[in-house]
Amino acid sequence: MNFSIECEEEVDGRWLAEVPELPGVLCYGESPDDAMAKAEVLALRAIAERLEHGESRPFAINIALPLAA
Repeated sequence: MNFSIECEEEVDGRWLAEVPELPGVLCYGESPDDAMAKAEVLALRAIAERLEHGESRPFAINIALPLAA
């Protein structure tokens, strides 16, 4: 399964990053990098939690992140 992180700026200046393939995995940050890092950590925690509790079977994962400018 491939996971992607989508990031956009909110009207109030905060940045929101989410992993659409994992419901509930979205995080705010002060910058795009901050928001994406938090979303990546949360995605990995969500996957680990599902595996630990038998809610998901092991599968290959790919996480695509945009290159830093």
